[in-house]
Amino acid sequence: MAGSVPPAPEFGDTLPVEASPEVVAFLARRRSASAMTLTAPGPDDAQLADLLRLAARVPDHGKLAPWRFVILKGAAKDAFAERIAALADSQANPTKAKAALRKLTNPPVCVAVISRVVPGEIPEWEQRQSAAAVCHQMLLAAAALGWGANWITDWYSYDPRATAILGLAEGEQVAGFLYIGTATEQPQERVRPDVAALTRLWSPT
Repeated sequence: MAGSVPPAPEFGDTLPVEASPEVVAFLARRRSASAMTLTAPGPDDAQLADLLRLAARVPDHGKLAPWRFVILKGAAKDAFAERIAALADSQANPTKAKAALRKLTNPPVCVAVISRVVPGEIPEWEQRQSAAAVCHQMLLAAAALGWGANWITDWYSYDPRATAILGLAEGEQVAGFLYIGTATEQPQERVRPDVAALTRLWSPT
């Protein structure tokens, strides 16, 4: 994959605020790849460590790191998929639930981002948002490094039996499954929201 990740800055280093036309161009065209089109190779251990480090550089009020990562790959991912597949028949739409598992089984690497709440002064809502930011940042980082990637939640993100298999503790939630690999099909642009219709300038009444 293209590009290398610079080393992490040292605590207290000056990090200039400067324009980056390359980043703007990337964001203007970023598109998730279909999880079912992702195949090997995926990121190796060193590349995955870089992705996690980049994903963790998100807004985090209170510096709580109210999230953690669970890596699924290889035989372990296959075993996880097999165990949750047994739960598909009890879903509201078993056929759809079984089909959704292809999003898990096809990509070579999956990172589950687990949202957790650290007791204290920081509101739970803000901590949950930080976990969502981790998912988005990992999606961006993977695409910037040339990987196909998709951020997904599906029925197995919410079924308590599935989350127990994943190893979630009480109060933890799946913020997202990040599927990463080599895209076998180039994604096409989708319909985007009408930003103007969703925006207004506040004024005093």
